[in-house]
Amino acid sequence: MESTRHQTQASNTASAGTRQPVSQAETEAQSTSHEKEALDSGECPECESHLTTDSDEQYCKQCGYVDDSPTIDHGPEWRAYNSEGKAKKSRVGSPLTEARHDRGLSTNISWQDKDANGNPLSSKQRAKMNRLRTWDKRYQTQNQRERNLRSGITEVKRMASALGLPRDAVETASVIFRQASKQDLLLGRSIEGVATAALYIAARMEKIPRTYDQVETVSRVEIEQVKRTQRYLVHELNLELGPASPRIYLPQFASKLDLPQEHIQEANRLIDNVDETTMSGYKPTGLAAAALFAAGLTTGQLVTQASLAEISGVTKVTIRNTYTIYITADDSNSLTSDNVDEMNSLDVASKYNPGDSYEYIIHGYSDN
Repeated sequence: MESTRHQTQASNTASAGTRQPVSQAETEAQSTSHEKEALDSGECPECESHLTTDSDEQYCKQCGYVDDSPTIDHGPEWRAYNSEGKAKKSRVGSPLTEARHDRGLSTNISWQDKDANGNPLSSKQRAKMNRLRTWDKRYQTQNQRERNLRSGITEVKRMASALGLPRDAVETASVIFRQASKQDLLLGRSIEGVATAALYIAARMEKIPRTYDQVETVSRVEIEQVKRTQRYLVHELNLELGPASPRIYLPQFASKLDLPQEHIQEANRLIDNVDETTMSGYKPTGLAAAALFAAGLTTGQLVTQASLAEISGVTKVTIRNTYTIYITADDSNSLTSDNVDEMNSLDVASKYNPGDSYEYIIHGYSDN
């Protein structure tokens, strides 16, 4: 019996000794699993705070933890230093784009009449390639809807190039035109009108300042038709197109008049002082021009209403009736709208200095 008890204790000790490494491995596995779950959720495994991610790694700003797990490099395994080297080493085609009716999935026959070795083709082969190009272009569109889509997107790219719009705006306009074609919104409307309206909406959504007058210079339809089509697309496609802010037009107008950056900053400050409900009902271009004019009054660097009206596409009357909302809302300036009107009537606004009092301006300058 005694020997049996000793054997049992020895076997238990041996089994306990063999389980010790297994228990440690399980603990490490649980710790690794907990760390992985925390990293996947974006939390720090040490202090459970939010991890900060940059282009290279994840780290915690609270405790200094750094995620050293291996990352996947999704880029190519080769390097190229110019476009020619990139074209030779790349083994994939162009990325998908909305700026083509087939999203860039079709192939194109090169316009160069050369073979694979760079040698010129014979006259018979050139005639054959011309026929193949013609049929290849015809087979890229299978029905009338695809032909309209290709025509509309081509018109969008033409106008975007003339207006100097970036590729993001072209992609957005192409998506809007594609949705309009898919929902049969082109029926009874010209392709050029829908394309122009889609491009204007895209410019508004991308916060790119383009006025109706600028769009009209590159469009093939009347601007009134563009406005009607733009309102129709916004309603039918449920697009969130808020009112345009006058701030986005300030850099463009100031650049045309060669105004300094301080002038734009002062105009932005004046716009911030005015409540949005007060500016409702005014054209954003007129508000921007009036803000630049009011900024000239408060800084002493006056800008004529005629020059602002010419670049903004609004009348001088619009500027004269609008800039007073900035003057009256500016508490840091002693001028009022009545003071400025009296200055204009006496033709002394060009001699105004922000450091001068209103009484000095009227009584000191009106006699000259």
